[in-house]
Formats: sequence, C-alpha cells, structure tokens
Amino acid sequence: MPHWYEHQLLRLTALPYVQRAIADQADLSAFRARPSLRILAGVFLIGASFVVCWPLISVLGYLALHFGNPWVVAVGGPLAYGFSHLVFLAGMYLSGAEYSLIFCRWLVRVVMERLLAWQGIKPEQGTRGNSDSRVTSSR
Repeated sequence: MPHWYEHQLLRLTALPYVQRAIADQADLSAFRARPSLRILAGVFLIGASFVVCWPLISVLGYLALHFGNPWVVAVGGPLAYGFSHLVFLAGMYLSGAEYSLIFCRWLVRVVMERLLAWQGIKPEQGTRGNSDSRVTSSR
C-alpha cells in the first residue's frame, strides 16, 4: 500500500515545470560565464541582507535586556527585518531574475530526482515539450 506522500510526490512530478526540468536535465552551466559588476553587486546585497539582519536583532535583544525596555526589540526588530528585506529586494533587482530562475529550475530537478529515487520511482528521460514524459514506479 503506497504511503500518503507517494501520491503527493507523483502529483508534483506531473507538473509541467517539473517535467521540463527533469527532461531537459536543468543544470547550472549559465553560471560559468563571468558575471557583470551589476550581478556581483546584487549577489553581495543578497548575502549582506542575511548577514546583517539576525546579528542586528540579537544586538537589539541584548540592548532590550540591558536597558530593561522590551520596546527596543519590539520596535527595532521589525524595522531591522524590514530593512533587511529591502536590501534583499535591491539585490534581487540588481542580479536579475534570470539567474534565480536558472537556480530554482536546477534545484527542482535535483530535489525531485532524489525524492523519486528515495521512493524507488524512476523518472523517464523525455524530450522537451513531450507530454509523454512520465514517471514509472518500480514497485
């Protein structure tokens, strides 16, 4: 008797985006080209948004304890998170959606292939646009 998650896994695998990512063997070859200064600045801002936010919130928490005023972190925490989010969005704007989509497509392929292998389901390698590209269960 199949587990509940096997049915969900097969439904996810039937999505056209997942089918194309597996059939096309999506990879990260686009990252081999030398990135422009704009893309490097965007990636730097994305990384900085992660590095800045949590240490800043930790410092605000320490200051709230030190001064005995919880409003320091209650107001400063969301402001720091909002600032971090704006920096992240600026980085995404600068680096562009192209690289994000390439990375997401590769990640979908890798994760789905590993989940399918874990369940003993073999994805058939089809061609792009072939609607007959399906998964087969080896059970």
